[in-house]
Amino acid sequence: MEDRVRVVIAEDSVLLREGLTRLLTDRGHEVVAGVGDADALIKTITDLAAQNELPDVVVADVRMPPTHTDEGVRAAVLLRKQHPELGVLVLSQYVEERYATELLAGSTHGVGYLLKDRVAEVREFVDAVVRVARGGTALDPEVVAQLLGRSRKQDVLAGLTPREREVLGLMAEGRTNSAIARQLVVSDGAVEKHVSNIFLKLGLSQSDGDHRRVLAVLTYLNS
Repeated sequence: MEDRVRVVIAEDSVLLREGLTRLLTDRGHEVVAGVGDADALIKTITDLAAQNELPDVVVADVRMPPTHTDEGVRAAVLLRKQHPELGVLVLSQYVEERYATELLAGSTHGVGYLLKDRVAEVREFVDAVVRVARGGTALDPEVVAQLLGRSRKQDVLAGLTPREREVLGLMAEGRTNSAIARQLVVSDGAVEKHVSNIFLKLGLSQSDGDHRRVLAVLTYLNS
């Protein structure tokens, strides 16, 4: 399969870990390993890297043993520093702004943050795993809404119209211009105009390349 990716899953719930494995393998992807805590995740990735068998993406729970606080996201941030080419998609029960910000504050390539409820939308979840594995971004709509709503960041986005903010939120979810057009029931040309205006107002030049779509959403994180 052209989109076949290799995945390591880090989730302490055996039932959910097995469920994620089944979702991915049923669609032709390879789950290289499944682990139940952050230490095991780091060791697994270290061992695979030593064998030149680094997976395309890690899917990890934010909260993992032993304290069930932030072990998962801490491991994800560490692995991104050690292996910049490794995609990381973290799952969380709730929108935890601090963890989302920490994960997204570094490189914008190959990163995702989804609520666990999104796993029930199987196609969207699997698409998100593949997108992150290929260097893209996948942000849960609830995460986007909360981050964009932070009062201390309003000055960064003050110049955007309500429609441009709406388009920006859909861009952050990883949607293409065509998908945004279908969602908003407008033409592709209208979406392209909104996207161009967003880039212009946020000071993102053509030299930023394709990653302007991600930078447009994450600019406020570094302001």
